[in-house]
Amino acid sequence: MADPGRRYVFIIDEINRANLSKVFGELLMLIENDKRGAEFALELAYSTESDDRFYVPANVHIIGLMNTADRSLALVDYALRRRFDFFDIKPGFDSPQFSTFMIGRGVPENLVAHIRQGMASLNKAIGEDRDLGNGFLIGHSFFWDLPSEEAADDAFNSVVEHEIVPLLREYWYDGSQAEEWRQRLLKN
Repeated sequence: MADPGRRYVFIIDEINRANLSKVFGELLMLIENDKRGAEFALELAYSTESDDRFYVPANVHIIGLMNTADRSLALVDYALRRRFDFFDIKPGFDSPQFSTFMIGRGVPENLVAHIRQGMASLNKAIGEDRDLGNGFLIGHSFFWDLPSEEAADDAFNSVVEHEIVPLLREYWYDGSQAEEWRQRLLKN
């Protein structure tokens, strides 16, 4: 291990889009907390005689991100699930950091309040929908690059029209709820 004093983080986005047992292979055992280090090194299936045995150092952390709303994905393999802690990350519209960030970028306070209120109401409806639930909540990242001042309202309305409403049309197939939320969310 060349650098034991530092932490390294390996982030895998959309980790559940692959057959993880096949992707990880021998790593399934080596990523367990109690199997880290040189004493647990393995000869990998495709190693040659001259290759060193492989292990995962204790200072390497693996973070896997998944979008639970993607209905086309298979469930995460139980063997892999045991090797990770799972945390739900909910949209941050109600966090003070969201407002501080947006206002600090020059987005008008009244628009920030409109976003917070509208998206909180929409996410409440999505979370309570028996066909959707919390895995389908809409996140705050849709709005992080809004421009400042006078262009902000138009940019917000564009995000609603071209990103949020199409997503809602996928959630609610008949379209009526998507149109209702379109009207509620748009900033006049």
